[in-house]
Amino acid sequence: MTTVAPESDVRRHELAEFLRSRRERITPEQVGLPPGRRRRTPGLRREEVAQLSAVGVTWYTWLEQARAIQVSPQVLDAVARALLLDPTERAHLFSLAGSLDPAPNTPCPSVTPALRAMLDQLGPIPACVQNSRYDILAYNATYGRLLCDLDGLPPEDRNCMWLAFTHPQWRAAMVDVPDVNRVMAAKFRASMAEHLTEPAWKTLLARLDAASAEFREIWARHEVVGLGGKSKYIRNPHVGLLHVEQSNLWLGPTAGPRLLTYVPLDEETRSRLERLSRMEHLDRPDGADRPNGTDRPNGTDRADRPDEDRDTV
Repeated sequence: MTTVAPESDVRRHELAEFLRSRRERITPEQVGLPPGRRRRTPGLRREEVAQLSAVGVTWYTWLEQARAIQVSPQVLDAVARALLLDPTERAHLFSLAGSLDPAPNTPCPSVTPALRAMLDQLGPIPACVQNSRYDILAYNATYGRLLCDLDGLPPEDRNCMWLAFTHPQWRAAMVDVPDVNRVMAAKFRASMAEHLTEPAWKTLLARLDAASAEFREIWARHEVVGLGGKSKYIRNPHVGLLHVEQSNLWLGPTAGPRLLTYVPLDEETRSRLERLSRMEHLDRPDGADRPNGTDRPNGTDRADRPDEDRDTV
């Protein structure tokens, strides 16, 4: 007697195979990620798709393993964008998942080669692309060493919230850490209101809660603020104190990815950013000359700059 698998099982396995095939055809450069070390398999890694989609690595792995999990239309939309699906592929994805596409005629923008080129052309101005969860999806050379050595971090740790509360070098680069982190946590809470049940957001929240007593204390305040740009000071261990203004350019709906730039507000900062940008072009294949997170440039104490409002980095 032949046993026929339930239709739901067939759909899940077909969906898993489809996602795997789409993932393996995309190079890191196509979505604005560095090539990294030698890859044993073609295409993107699962953790990279998870990062680009703002979902948990474990959850996305289960999806490719045809596990019986619930998938929201919003998560499917994020995965479709991360995998650069065309309209036909997008429709096929939602059909396999048995879900209604919330925006069937919407193109799937991501960190395209054109956007990657724009980031590079903005140098020496530091610039990056972030999603609403503060994941750093792409960045130019100057931003890569502005607050810490981003190239040296695994993709899952390239998140501003995680770095602000746990990474010594990132924290050393920020002026007024308590105020900066309080505002950043308030912005994160405001953004999370639309993602309360999504696994990636809950996973990040759990990581932060387990790793940082400072985060737990701030999070308990239930403060919320909206996104915006302000002037700020950043201590860079290579070139010194920088005075910049953050600007946000949304690449879609305001709850989605945005392009962040840090424009110098004085000639000294502009000169220092140019020096930092030139340093970026010095390849360090052996990882030498990486800052250890404890260095401080001379003359960059709080007293060296005026007292004015600051925002998150």
